[in-house]
Amino acid sequence: MGRPVVVFTDTEDLDPEPAARMLEDAGFEVRVGDSRDPDVIASLAADAVALIVGYARVDAALLDRLPGVRMIATMSAGYDMIDTAEAARRGLWVTNLPSVATEDVAVHAFACALSLVRRLPQADAVVRAGGWNEEFAAGGLPRRASELTLGLVGLGRIARHLATLAAPVFGRIAAHDPHTAQADWPAGVERYDDLDALAAATDVLSLHVPLTPATRGIADARLFGRLRPGGLFVNVSRGELVDTAALLDALDSGRLAGAALDVLPVEPPPPGDPLRGHPDIRLSPHSAYLSDTSRRAYVCKPAENVIAWHRTGRPVTPVVDPTAPSVEGATV
Repeated sequence: MGRPVVVFTDTEDLDPEPAARMLEDAGFEVRVGDSRDPDVIASLAADAVALIVGYARVDAALLDRLPGVRMIATMSAGYDMIDTAEAARRGLWVTNLPSVATEDVAVHAFACALSLVRRLPQADAVVRAGGWNEEFAAGGLPRRASELTLGLVGLGRIARHLATLAAPVFGRIAAHDPHTAQADWPAGVERYDDLDALAAATDVLSLHVPLTPATRGIADARLFGRLRPGGLFVNVSRGELVDTAALLDALDSGRLAGAALDVLPVEPPPPGDPLRGHPDIRLSPHSAYLSDTSRRAYVCKPAENVIAWHRTGRPVTPVVDPTAPSVEGATV
């Protein structure tokens, strides 16, 4: 009998080599793909027992072609690329990485917020163009951070870490998260049970929610319209959370003064994408999660999930648990 097969579907910019060594030492055969194409994945993983997934879509159609797969490990905190309901129906495990890059993403979001508040890109452009502080001030003065409210949509690990970083700098930290009980609400963060009310009290709004049918397009014209005039917007979560037409309109109308986006609906954005050329949008290439430490963890932690599942019958960080009493209760 051959060694069980694990397939890396799409590794993006990550190096799977250390994880491949771990898996081989644990008795697996490892194959590394470089494609989100379901035909390529189906060919490579026809006899696989586990997939380690970057951003490739894993749905019913693909799973029909992979009858041996019993475990799907994502290389991210988000797992919206996996049809979790279908995985639960088939009795498959699905895992994610809930805390590998918590610090990195929180620091990136904080840096984005401060860059917007202090107008650092504009200051840089003035100096490079031969100007100095008179020219910079003519474009609008930064507002003092201690007089501003940072609003967080979602209060998971990353948002909580951001709140800790931002508390000594911003005047107020507020958040909306209907899934967090009052007993678990962190001290120093004001609670808003209504998202519109949070937006109306916020100067800098930062998104920290997973992509679900309920959150898709949550940052829309209504939300931007509720923000305080001259508001600032940060998104380090998922590009599809944002109605980009509404964002552009809010910026062009002056309702928003600036936005920082680490994630976009299409990545990388095509040359004609208006998000790329807008003067009030600061972009980073979906790099909030990257650091020298997290880069290795993003491949090794999924491998640890696969190894734990194979040895003990249970992975370390499941989000779909087929041993739950019902399909409805299987997604954790």
